[in-house]
Amino acid sequence: MSDTSHLPVVHSVYFSLADNSQANVDALIADCNHYLTGHDGVLFFAAGTQGEGFDRPVNDHDFDVALLVVFDNRAAHDAYQTAPRHLEFIEKNKPTWAKVRVFDSVAK
Repeated sequence: MSDTSHLPVVHSVYFSLADNSQANVDALIADCNHYLTGHDGVLFFAAGTQGEGFDRPVNDHDFDVALLVVFDNRAAHDAYQTAPRHLEFIEKNKPTWAKVRVFDSVAK
């Protein structure tokens, strides 16, 4: 395989909450916006919920909050993983999660 460390990394995270009340969904999105924005090397950031009307058979509805962060390269992604604000986000919110799925990919 060729070296892809210089290519953008797409970090997609799907959170399923133990209690997916609207208040808890809103709180997690607020914490995503507070703790996970403004990191070095971020090209794009978004946190939100499922869009209504996406009802094709291929649509996965097994999540409450989606997070998408696109990093400039692998080094920026790796630095984010150990950044104090990212670790604080995990520590604060992990007790509320029933399941978390992470999909990291390289944009070519």
